[in-house]
Amino acid sequence: MSSSAGAVEAVSQRLNNFLARQRAQAKELGDEAAIIIDAADDALTGGKRLRGRFLIAGWRAVNEAQSRASEPPSPVIGAAAALEVFHAAALVHDDVIDNSDTRRGRPSAHRALETRHRSLGWRGDAAAFGRSGAILLGDLLVAWSDDLFEESLAELDRAEDAAAATAREEYARMRREVTVGQFLDIAEESAFRVAPDEEHADRALRVASFKSARYSIQQPLVIGAALAGGADDQRAALAAFGHPLGMAFQLRDDVLGVFGDSAETGKPAGDDLREGKRTVLIAYAREAIGASARRIVDELIGDPDLDDEQIGSLQRTIIDSGALARVETLIEEYSREAARALSGADLGHGAVNDLRELARAATVRVA
Repeated sequence: MSSSAGAVEAVSQRLNNFLARQRAQAKELGDEAAIIIDAADDALTGGKRLRGRFLIAGWRAVNEAQSRASEPPSPVIGAAAALEVFHAAALVHDDVIDNSDTRRGRPSAHRALETRHRSLGWRGDAAAFGRSGAILLGDLLVAWSDDLFEESLAELDRAEDAAAATAREEYARMRREVTVGQFLDIAEESAFRVAPDEEHADRALRVASFKSARYSIQQPLVIGAALAGGADDQRAALAAFGHPLGMAFQLRDDVLGVFGDSAETGKPAGDDLREGKRTVLIAYAREAIGASARRIVDELIGDPDLDDEQIGSLQRTIIDSGALARVETLIEEYSREAARALSGADLGHGAVNDLRELARAATVRVA
């Protein structure tokens, strides 16, 4: 189970078992309750299980350093699965906020629920039902993530109570930070108008840190290390690796959001431009162009009706301004910073090699 493939399989199986229990318990709630369970099933289907894999890698890094078993036990697999449930919740809410039509090449949760409303011949506004249902779906997934995390911690021995308490604290920190980070993201789409231009890049990096870097990589690693009873210096080393790697991960996602192939990303090309995302990519482009061109960019970004020609024009502006090259350089710098954090750390050598492989998968990816 130490391989990434084995970890993904184990986490997915734990999710399937948990979902089956939730489906059985929901039967007494009536036929309509099955609709939200089906939607949860869809939300948990697919993905690379990256957060779960990083949690397991953090656990292994500490365990191997202490010459203990590298096969993750049931509580660790369960905690990794809980992170994937929380991630699904974040995606559902994110798609509602961004009014995204697709996720992983399929209709987003609120669009799928909207379609379900119509297919059942129900009365009322199908789109409103879809949005409301998706908000509740995200809330349900958050509750499930807590249920599964606590269920997993309950499997630990009493001797591991301190490890469980630290893991619980770090998990709570992750939840708080990503929620505030999501708010910072939507606030920036409006606040950029009154913020000095020279602050835009730093503000975008702040959003990337709280919305993505910490919850996608840093905190999963730290939670995994906590479950292994990792010392302060071991958790600190993994955090020092995870945060810059998480920044590189989000910057790569920003590039894909503008230039990614829809067949590979599962979202329309240029979707971040239509959604008005004020990323570092946009901040760097605005820094390098004149005032009149900047006004045109600001008018276009955030228009949900941008056509392919307008998307292409914005893409050329980003490239010609040097913004894309600057972001690629920043990704490389963050990746090097992450690699340096592992040098000399009191962590298992095999697990460190796995972390380096995961780092490559997180920053050099197409979807």
